[in-house]
Amino acid sequence: MAASELYTKFARVWIPDPEEVWKSAELIKDYKPGDKVLLLHLEEGKDLEYRLDPKTKELPHLRNPDILVGENDLTALSYLHEPAVLHNLRVRFIDSKLIYTYCGIVLVAINPYEQLPIYGEDIINAYSGQNMGDMDPHIFAVAEEAYKQMARDERNQSIIVSGESGAGKTVSAKYAMRYFATVSGSASEANVEEKVLASNPIMESIGNAKTTRNDNSSRFGKYIEIGFDKRYRIIGANMRTYLLEKSRVVFQAEEERNYHIFYQLCASAKLPEFKMLRLGNANYFHYTKQGGSPVIEGVDDAKEMAHTRQACTLLGISESYQMGIFRILAGILHLGNVGFTFRDSDSCTIPPKHEPLSIFCDLMGVDYEEMCHWLCHRKLATATETYIKPISKLQATNARDALAKHIYAKLFNWIVDHVNQALHSAVKQHSFIGVLDIYGFETFEINSFEQFCINYANEKLQQQFNMHVFKLEQEEYMKEQIPWTLIDFYDNQPCINLIESKLGILDLLDEECKMPKGTDDTWAQKLYNTHLNKCVLFEKPRLSNTAFIIQHFADKVEYQCEGFLEKNKDTVFEEQIRVLKSSKFKMLPELFQDDEKTISPTSATSSGRTPLTRTPAKPTKGRPGQAAKEHKKTVGHQFRNSLHLLMETLNATTPHYVRCIKPNDFKLPFTFDEKRAVQQLRACGVLETIRISAAGFPSRWTYQEFFSRYRVLMKQKDVLSDRKQTCKNVLEKLIVDKDKYQFGKTKIFFRAGQVAYLEKLRADKLRAACIRIQKTIRGWLLRKKYLRLRKAAITVQRYVRGYQARCYAKFLRRTKAATIIQKYWRMYVVRRRYKIRRAATIVLQSYLRGYLARNRYRKILREHKAVIIQKWVRGWLARAHYKRSMQAIIYLQCCFRRMMAKRELKKLKIEARSVERYKKLHIGMENKIMQLQRKVDEQNKDYKCLMEKLTNLEGIYNSETEKLRSDVERLQLSEEEAKVATGRILSLQEEIAKLRKDLEQTQSEKKFIEEHADRYKQETEQLVSNLKEENNLLKQEKETLNHLIVEQAKEMTETMEKKLIEETKQLELDLNDERLRYQNLLNEFSRLEERYDDLKEEMTLMVNVPKPGHKRTDSTHSSNESEYTFSSEIAETEDIPSRTEEPSEKKVPLDMSLFLKLQKRVTELEQEKQVMQDELDRKEEQVLRSKAKEEERPQIRGAELEYESLKRQELESENKKLKNELNELRKALSEKSAPEVTAPGAPAYRVLMDQLTSVSEELDVRKEEVLILRSQLVSQKEAIQPKDDKNTMTDSTILLEDVQKMKDKGEIAQAYIGLKETNRLLESQLQSQKRSHENEAEALRGEIQSLKEENNRQQQLLAQNLQLPPEARIEASLQHEITRLTNENLDLMEQLEKQDKTVRKLKKQLKVFAKKIGELEVGQMENISPGQIIDEPIRPVNIPRKEKDFQGMLEYKKDDEQKLVKNLILELKPRGVAVNLIPGLPAYILFMCVRHADYLNDDQKVRSLLTSTINSIKKVLKKRGDDFETVSFWLSNTCRFLHCLKQYSGEEGFMKHNTSRQNEHCLTNFDLAEYRQVLSDLAIQIYQQLVRVLENILQPMIVSGMLEHETIQGVSGVKPTGLRKRTSSIADEGTYTLDSILRQLNSFHSVMCQHGMDPELIKQVVKQMFYIVGAITLNNLLLRKDMCSWSKGMQIRYNVSQLEEWLRDKNLMNSGAKETLEPLIQAAQLLQVKKKTDEDAEAICSMCNALTTAQIVKVLNLYTPVNEFEERVSVSFIRTIQMRLRDRKDSPQLLMDAKHIFPVTFPFNPSSLALETIQIPASLGLGFISRV
Repeated sequence: MAASELYTKFARVWIPDPEEVWKSAELIKDYKPGDKVLLLHLEEGKDLEYRLDPKTKELPHLRNPDILVGENDLTALSYLHEPAVLHNLRVRFIDSKLIYTYCGIVLVAINPYEQLPIYGEDIINAYSGQNMGDMDPHIFAVAEEAYKQMARDERNQSIIVSGESGAGKTVSAKYAMRYFATVSGSASEANVEEKVLASNPIMESIGNAKTTRNDNSSRFGKYIEIGFDKRYRIIGANMRTYLLEKSRVVFQAEEERNYHIFYQLCASAKLPEFKMLRLGNANYFHYTKQGGSPVIEGVDDAKEMAHTRQACTLLGISESYQMGIFRILAGILHLGNVGFTFRDSDSCTIPPKHEPLSIFCDLMGVDYEEMCHWLCHRKLATATETYIKPISKLQATNARDALAKHIYAKLFNWIVDHVNQALHSAVKQHSFIGVLDIYGFETFEINSFEQFCINYANEKLQQQFNMHVFKLEQEEYMKEQIPWTLIDFYDNQPCINLIESKLGILDLLDEECKMPKGTDDTWAQKLYNTHLNKCVLFEKPRLSNTAFIIQHFADKVEYQCEGFLEKNKDTVFEEQIRVLKSSKFKMLPELFQDDEKTISPTSATSSGRTPLTRTPAKPTKGRPGQAAKEHKKTVGHQFRNSLHLLMETLNATTPHYVRCIKPNDFKLPFTFDEKRAVQQLRACGVLETIRISAAGFPSRWTYQEFFSRYRVLMKQKDVLSDRKQTCKNVLEKLIVDKDKYQFGKTKIFFRAGQVAYLEKLRADKLRAACIRIQKTIRGWLLRKKYLRLRKAAITVQRYVRGYQARCYAKFLRRTKAATIIQKYWRMYVVRRRYKIRRAATIVLQSYLRGYLARNRYRKILREHKAVIIQKWVRGWLARAHYKRSMQAIIYLQCCFRRMMAKRELKKLKIEARSVERYKKLHIGMENKIMQLQRKVDEQNKDYKCLMEKLTNLEGIYNSETEKLRSDVERLQLSEEEAKVATGRILSLQEEIAKLRKDLEQTQSEKKFIEEHADRYKQETEQLVSNLKEENNLLKQEKETLNHLIVEQAKEMTETMEKKLIEETKQLELDLNDERLRYQNLLNEFSRLEERYDDLKEEMTLMVNVPKPGHKRTDSTHSSNESEYTFSSEIAETEDIPSRTEEPSEKKVPLDMSLFLKLQKRVTELEQEKQVMQDELDRKEEQVLRSKAKEEERPQIRGAELEYESLKRQELESENKKLKNELNELRKALSEKSAPEVTAPGAPAYRVLMDQLTSVSEELDVRKEEVLILRSQLVSQKEAIQPKDDKNTMTDSTILLEDVQKMKDKGEIAQAYIGLKETNRLLESQLQSQKRSHENEAEALRGEIQSLKEENNRQQQLLAQNLQLPPEARIEASLQHEITRLTNENLDLMEQLEKQDKTVRKLKKQLKVFAKKIGELEVGQMENISPGQIIDEPIRPVNIPRKEKDFQGMLEYKKDDEQKLVKNLILELKPRGVAVNLIPGLPAYILFMCVRHADYLNDDQKVRSLLTSTINSIKKVLKKRGDDFETVSFWLSNTCRFLHCLKQYSGEEGFMKHNTSRQNEHCLTNFDLAEYRQVLSDLAIQIYQQLVRVLENILQPMIVSGMLEHETIQGVSGVKPTGLRKRTSSIADEGTYTLDSILRQLNSFHSVMCQHGMDPELIKQVVKQMFYIVGAITLNNLLLRKDMCSWSKGMQIRYNVSQLEEWLRDKNLMNSGAKETLEPLIQAAQLLQVKKKTDEDAEAICSMCNALTTAQIVKVLNLYTPVNEFEERVSVSFIRTIQMRLRDRKDSPQLLMDAKHIFPVTFPFNPSSLALETIQIPASLGLGFISRV
C-alpha cells in the first residue's frame, strides 16, 4: 500500500510551525498524486493551504492514532518521526505527569523541577527482579536491567547519563547508585553502599555550583565504577573525574555562584572550630560575591555543611584532614581579597601588612614576605642566567587567580583520591557497573575551549551509541531470520578525525602551544590553511578571521579562537608553587607531590576546566626523563587520553543510556518548551535512534498478539489452528505490498505506517459494527418507550377519575360533620363561661374567711407565749440564786479540809524524823528496826495512796471549778438575755397597740376592698382567659421543645455511639499496631539470632579443624537458647566482657524456669532492700535533726541512746553485707561462660540456692529489727520532747520539793526510779495517743483536701457546662461520666485481678495440702497392724482381669529424652502424620510427657523437656523452613501444645469448657505461664515464616494470573508494543493463570486443614494471603500504564469475584480477607466509571475511600484507552479530583507495603479429645515410652 493513500479526508498531519515547532492539522480534502497544495483545518479553527515543496514534494508527517499517544516506548508508535516523538513526550509529561519514556534502548528523562514520590523503598522493591519491559519506564528499571545482565551474562555494565546543565543528570546517576546500594547490599559489615552514597554530598559540595540554568549544576564529569563480588554484592567503588571548571573559582557570571563548599563554609563561620579560619559573610569575599546571588532559595548552607562533614567522616576522612581541607578553602577565599596597587605601568605592589594576604599566609603556613614578593614578580630563565622581573597589576591579578585555581584543582584531585581510597575494597572485584555522569552537547553565543572539549567528548559518545544501536538492530533481524538490508545511519567518524587525527584541530593546537610566539590568530590561520575547503565539516565564518565552525552530529557550532592557547597550556608560576611546597602546614605539600602540570616561568594564567584522571594508588617509578615529558602534556592532550581510556572502558561493557531533557529554561515545574526540547532531542541522539528504527521494521508483533488484536478483520474460514499461517494469509489480503512486512520466527515485522493502516481498517470495521448495533438498539428503545408512554397515559386517566369521585364524597361528609360540630361547640362555650364565674366567686369567699380566722389565731397565740416566758424567767432566777449559795459553801469546806490536811502532814513528817533519830540511838535493836521498817513501808503505801487521792481530789477540784465558772458565765449571759427579753416585752406591747390601730384601719379598708371586688372579678376573669391562652401556647411550645430535646438526645446518643465505635476501632488499631510492633521486634530478634547462629557456625568451622568421619552433635543443642533470655537479662549482661565460649558439644541448655524464678526473687530482694535503706536513711536524718535539741536537755538516757546507736550501726553494716551478697548472686546468675554451672544438681546451683534461702531468712530478721528500731527511735524522740502543760510543770515542782525533803531518809533513789518509769510510761502513752490523733487528723485533712479539689473540679465543670450550649453540655456531661466510670472500672479490674491471683494461689496451696493429707491417710492405713483385720472365711471366686484405668500421662526415662525429641520432632515426616494420624498428635504426646513430669514433681525433667522441644522445633524449621507443609505442621502443633498448657493449667478462665475428667488431668505442681509466653513467641515466629513461604510461592503467580492473563477472552485488545516487549497477556504454556492461583490457595487450605490448624488461625493466614495478592496486584497496576484501561478493570473485577467465590466455598467470608482486596476492587471500579463531570468526581471521591489520593491520581493519569471509542481523562478532571481530596489525610506513599504482615493472635481453642484415649502408633518409634 502506498503511503499517499493514507492522506485522505479527516487524516491528521503535522506541519512545521515557528512557535510550536510542529502543529497538528486535519485534511479537508483527499490528496491526489500531483496536487501541489493540501487543504488543512487547524485545531484553533482556521483553514490553511499548505504548499508542498516543489523539489522534494514531501508530504507532511502523518499523526499517530490517539490510542498510541502516550506510549511508554516511542518505538511503539506507528509513525516514527520528530513531531510524533515530541508530541508523545509532551502528552506524557504534561498530561500524565510521567517524566520517563523509553526510546528503544534509551531512557528519556525529563526534569520535572519538582520532588516526586517515585523513588522510595517501595518503588525500589517493586522494580527489583522485574523485566525492563514489564513495568513503566523508570531509572530503576534501567538500573535493574544492568544489574540483571551483569549477573546473567557475567559482563560489566555501564549506565551513560548525559544531557545539558539542569537536565537532571546528577540526580539520575544518584538514584541509579541508590538502587544498586539498596538491592545488592554490601558484602561486609562496613556498609560500603552507604559510603558509595556518601560520596555524592562530598562531590556535590566541591564540584557543583549554581548556574542560571540549574541550582545544583555539576561542573565536572565523573565515571563511578561500583564493584561487586561473586555474589553480586557491593564491595567498593572507584571514581574518575573529567574537565573540572576551574575558572568558576575566580569568576562567576550574573545570578551564578561559586562552588557550594565556599558558601557552606561562610554559613558555618560562627562555629567554634571555624573561628581560626576568620571567615565572614559570603558577600565579603571577592570569589563569592561576583554573581550577586549568594543564597539558593530553599537551601540551608549550614545544614548542607553538616551533611558534607558527616559524609567525610563516614568515608574515613579524619577531623584533622577535614579541618585541613577547610583551611585551604578558606585560604583561597582570603587570597581572592588580596589587592594590588600601581607602582608604574610595568610593576605593582601589595600594601604593607595587607590583612587578606597575612591571613592567607597564616592559614597556608608560608612566609608572608616571600609570598608577597612572588605575587608581584616573576622569574625569567635563559640559557645562561635567570632574571627577576616585576609584573603589572593586571598580570599580578591573573597570576593570583591562576594560583587559586591551581590550589583548588589540586585539592579537588586530593579529595577524589581519598574518596577512592575509602571506597576501595581489599576483596577481589568480580564485576562492576559504571555510572557515567557527563555533560551534554553545548552551544552558546560565544563558544570557547571548554565547549570544544565537551562537544568532542559527545561526538565520541554518540559514535559509540550509534554503533551499539546498529548492532542491536542487526542482532534482532538475525535472530528472527529475516532478510538483512543495510541501514544507512549517520557516522560521525569524519568529525572525530577532524578533531583528533594527525594535523587535526587538537594536534595543531598543541603544536602552536609549543611555538615561542604562538598566538590564537596564527593558530586560526593554520586551521584555515589546513582544513578549509578540504573538509566539509569545517567552515570559516564570513565576518571573522578568529573563529571557525564545525558541523557536529547535533548542530553547527561556531568557536572563538581567543583564549584557546592559554586554556590549553593552563600554567601557573613555578615560584609560587615552590613557596607553597615549603609550607609548614603538612597537608599543603601533599597536594603538589604528584604535580604533573606544566609549570612555566614565562607563561601567564588561564581559565577554563582541567581534566582529572584517576590517580594510581602507588606512583610508578619511571625513567628520569619521563617526568620532563609528563610536564609537557597540554590540557587537550590529557583530555584526549582520558577520553580514549573512557571509551575503551565503555566498549568493554554493555552500555545503557539515559538521556536527560531540560523542559524549560526557567525551572518551572511541569512546563514544556517545545523548541528547547527539540534542540536537546537532536543533540542527545534520540532522534537518531528513531531514524535508525524507522529505516527498518520498527513495529514488531508476535503471532499470537497479532491474531488477538486483528481477529475482527478475519473471517471464520480464515482462522486455522496454526496461528502463524493464519496471520500470513490475512496479511497477504490486507497489505498487497510484501515489502511492507516480513515474517520472522516468532514475530511479524512491519514498516513504518503499516500498523496505523491496520488500526484504521480495524477501527472502520468496529465502527460499522457499532453503527449496526446502535441502529437496532435505538429502534428497540423507542418501541419500548412508546409502549411505556401509552400504558402510563391509561393509568393516569384511571387514577384521575377515581380521585374526582373520592373528592365529591369527601365534600358531602365534611358538610354534615360541620353542622354537628357547631351544635356541640356552642353548648360547650356557654357551659364553660358559667363554670368559670362560679369558681371565681368561691375562691374569693375562701380567701376572705381564711384571713379573718388567721388574725384571731395570732392574737391568742401571742398571749399564751407571754405567759410561758414569764414562768421560765422566774424559775431561772430562783435556781441561779440557789446555785451561787451552794458553790460558796462548798468552797469554804474545801479550804478548811485542805488546812486540816496540811497540819496532819506536818505531824507525820515530825514523827518520821523522830523515828530516824530513834533508829540512830538504838542501832542494835534489830527487831524493833524490822517492825519500824514494816511501819515505814505501810506508811509509804499510805503515802502513795494519799498522794493518789490528793491528785484525784485536785483534778476533781479543778474540774468542778471549771464547771462552776462556766455556770456563772452562763447565768450572766441568761441574765443579760432576760434584760433583753424585758425590753422586747415592752416593745411587743407597743406593737400590740400599733396593731390595734392597724386593725381599725383594716376594717375601714375592708369596705373599700369589697367595693373593688366586682371590678377585680372582671379583671381576673379576663386575666384568667388570657393566661389560659398563653398556657396553651406554652404547652405547644413545650411539646415542640420536648420533641426537639428528644431528637437532640437521639442525635447525641447516635453521635456518642459513633464516637464510641470510632474510639473502639481506634483502640483496636492501637492494639494491632502494638501487637505488630512486638511481632516485628520478635521477627527482627529471630533474624539476628539466625545471623548469630550462622556466625557461630562459621567461627566453629574456622576454629575447629575437621576430623575424618561424621561427628554427631547432641540433638537438643541449639544456638537459639538466647530466645529465653529476656530483656532484663540482656540489659544486665551488656556490660559483662565477652568470654571465649566452650565447644558446643559441652553445652547444656540453660534451665529457664530456674533462671526466671531466681531473677524474680532477686528483683524482689532488691526492692525490699531499697525500701529498708530508704527507711534507715530517713531515720538517720530525723536523729541528726534532733541532736541539736538533745544537747540542751539533761543527759538522762545516755546509755540507752548509745546502745541504740550501736544497734543501728550494726544494722547498717549487716545491710551492706546483704547488698554485697545480692551483687554476688546477680553476678553468678548473669555469667554465661559455663552454662553447666546453673544446671540442677551442680555445685554452683546448690551454692546459689543456699545463698538465696539464707538471704531471704536474714532479710526477714533484719525487717523485724528495723521495725523494733523504728519504734524505739520514735519513743526516744517522744520521751525527750519538752513538756508544755502547766499542770505537769506544777507536779514536777512538787515532786522536786518532796525529793529535797526525802534526802534524809535515803529513799531518793528508789522514788526516782519509780517516778522515772511512771513518767516514761505516761509519756509514751500520751505520745502514742497524740500520734494516733495526728494521723487521724492528717487523714481527715487529706480527705477534706481531696473533697475540696473534687468540689472545685465539679464546680469548674459545672461552670464550663453552663457556658456551653445544651447539646455540648449533654455531650460534656456524658464524656465526664464515661471518664469517671472508666476509671472506676479500671480500679475494679485491678482489684479483681489481684483477687483472682490470690484465689489461684490459694487453690494451688489447697491442692498441695489435699495431696499431702491423702498421702498421710494412706500412710496411716498402711500402719494398721494385721491383727486388727477380722478373719473371715475365704471362698473360692473367679477374679476377672480389670482394664487398666489410664491417667492420660506418658512415662519415659530421663536418658530417653533425646530419642523422644529425635523421633517425634527432628525426623518426623509431616505428610505421613497429617494423613494417617489425628491432628496435633506430637503436641498431645509432648504434653502428656510434661504431665507425667509434673505428676512426679520433677522440675528438672519439665524444664529439660520443654527446652529441648522448643530448640528442636527451631532446628527443624531452620533446616526445612522453605517447605510449606513442614512450617504449617509445626505451627499447628505449637499452637495445640500452647492450648494444652492453657487448658490443663488449672486456671478457671481456661477450664470452662473442660469435662470433669479433663479437669482431673490439670497440672498440679508447676505454673508454666512463662513457658506459655515462650511458646507464643515461637508460634509468632513460625507464623511469620509461614507467611514468607507462601509469599515466595504466590508472588510469581500474582501479576501473571491477576493482571496479564485474559480470564475473559477477547475483552482487552493488545496494543502495539515497542522494542522492549512486555510479558504477553495471552496464556502460553508455562504462564500462570487465575486457576493456578486458586489451585495454590486450595493446596494451602487443604494442607492447613489436614494438620488440624485452628480455624481462627486459618482465617488469619487466608487474610494475609489475600492481602499479598491485592497489594502486589495493585502495586503493579500503579506502575504499568498498559494495564490501566476499562477492559483491564473488568478483568480485575472478574478475577476478584472468583477469589470471593473461593472464600464462600471455604466458609471464610468472615475472615476479613475480602476487605484486604478493597483497594484493588476500588482501583478496578475507578478504571470503569465515567470520568468527565463534577458529579463523576464526587462519586469517585466517595467510592475510593480505601485508596490514597496519590493512588487515585496515579490511576487517572495512567488511564490509557485500548480502543478509539474510549477517551482519556482530562487534566481538568484530575485537578478537580485533587481539589476535592486535598483535605483527606492519608499516606503520601504511592504503593502498598506488600511485605506488611498483620499481627497474629492465637485465640484459645480447647480440645475435646480425652488424653487417656490417645494411642501411640508404632510408626513413630516411641516404644520406650509407656502410658500411665
